[in-house]
Amino acid sequence: MHVLPVGAVCFGVIIGWVTYRTLRKTDKVAISHIASVVGAVGGAAVTGLFKGSLFGWYCIGLAAGFFVYLILGTTVLKDVPWLGDGS
Repeated sequence: MHVLPVGAVCFGVIIGWVTYRTLRKTDKVAISHIASVVGAVGGAAVTGLFKGSLFGWYCIGLAAGFFVYLILGTTVLKDVPWLGDGS
């Protein structure tokens, strides 16, 4: 299995999830809410300029960080105020 297809799937899952959550769960959508999506897409575009599998590894790392944060935020760190209320 190659890194690029796995990375592309991970990237699509993360961008789709963040965009859905931003548009669906927020009463008022602002540019600042979409900034994280734009930053992730920008990072992928920069890594896509280089030869090799940097894009795939970037996307896999993005997905890993996203899901680790999600798991920790809903279990171990659920009462930490700086994570927000989760709604």
